[in-house]
Amino acid sequence: MSMLKGTNVPVSAQAVRVELGWRPGPGVPDVDASALLLASGKVRTDADFVFYNQPQHASGAVRHEGKTTTSDTATDTLSVDLAQVEPAIERVVLAASADGGTFGQVPGLRIRVLDAADGTEIARFDSQDATVETAFLLGELYRRQGAWKFRAVGQGYGSGLEGLATDFGISVDDAQRPAPQTPAAAPAAPPAPPAAPSPPPATTYSAPAPPPPAGPPAPPAPVRLSKVTLTKEAPAVSLTKQGGTSGSMRVNLNWETRQQQPKGWAAKLGKAVAMNSGIDLDLCALYELTDGRKGVVQALGNAFGSLSRPPYIHLDGDDRTGSVSAGENLTINLDQKNSIRRVLIFVTIYEGAKSFADLHATVTLQPQHGAAVDFSLDECTVPSTVCALALITNDAGDLVVQREARYLVPDRGVSPQRTVDQAYGWGMNWTPGRK
Repeated sequence: MSMLKGTNVPVSAQAVRVELGWRPGPGVPDVDASALLLASGKVRTDADFVFYNQPQHASGAVRHEGKTTTSDTATDTLSVDLAQVEPAIERVVLAASADGGTFGQVPGLRIRVLDAADGTEIARFDSQDATVETAFLLGELYRRQGAWKFRAVGQGYGSGLEGLATDFGISVDDAQRPAPQTPAAAPAAPPAPPAAPSPPPATTYSAPAPPPPAGPPAPPAPVRLSKVTLTKEAPAVSLTKQGGTSGSMRVNLNWETRQQQPKGWAAKLGKAVAMNSGIDLDLCALYELTDGRKGVVQALGNAFGSLSRPPYIHLDGDDRTGSVSAGENLTINLDQKNSIRRVLIFVTIYEGAKSFADLHATVTLQPQHGAAVDFSLDECTVPSTVCALALITNDAGDLVVQREARYLVPDRGVSPQRTVDQAYGWGMNWTPGRK
């Protein structure tokens, strides 16, 4: 049952999953979840803001997990480990922002708080009165006499995520705003006549002046709210232009399957994929370095790679659920970008399904510095077991991300890895492997 505005419920779980949900469709703007950790009503620093460009709090208590999308439901998820929330934090504000529209255009907007241990719903609030708002404070987790509670709020903002963030003390990067107009400078005054030469100084010794005291440390860079969503019409982006030139970049694949009656070629396969039915997808990367070396990073054969040595790509693990709390992740060391010529991110079905039918997946590339890049996969209409996700190429030192979202159909007896190799001309030799 949906809560009323202003009401609250106790939260006894040690950790919760917060799901921001809505119904996607034509003309519906994208929606993003965020969290602000507050002490005395404000953030202590910009690091207390968790969102798509800053996905984890330093304490580890709050994480932005990412999105999943089906034909009728979209979800953006935050995880909150209440046991790890620092004692100084009194409230964790749970917010939403609309990208490219208003919340009056977003049907079915809701927030759910679930017990992270077993998925039990603790609280739910459905927003039903949105109009021109572009950001919403949907709810908050707060401490009361040593225990946690959730309150349904439903307060809208017409100034977007920026207005909501600055209201709680976040300093937002305004580099993309137009510079203020200033009056033209007055004409320069004529130079003064040269002064008379001074007498030569005495030759007595004096100790050198002490160096000036060090100034205060430079303030941290303001938060960047910009993000990039790749589409068929705009499939590529420069990481340099988005500020993603150093540190690490996490590549995340989340997926969800849904139960439905098979149709078309899927019916011929006799395979209907059910929600979390044990499908095991493997996120992989073909790489080519500037010195000519080529290889693959994948769970198969335990070829997990390395961040500190070639290929400077590391697969974090092997997730078999696709859940928004994990998914498949690999990391690229952008500090070594000059050693990388190209990287092809792809995904294969290892077991649990014969194709990508009824699979809904979202890919997110999150540089440590700079805007997040994300895109959704198109619906699969061919009997494919391998999908090329994104191609990253080094263009004179600038890494360019190209959305591929290309389903491939292996020939009989040809592995998915060899299929994607042949499609992109990598030219490697392949042997059978297992994990």
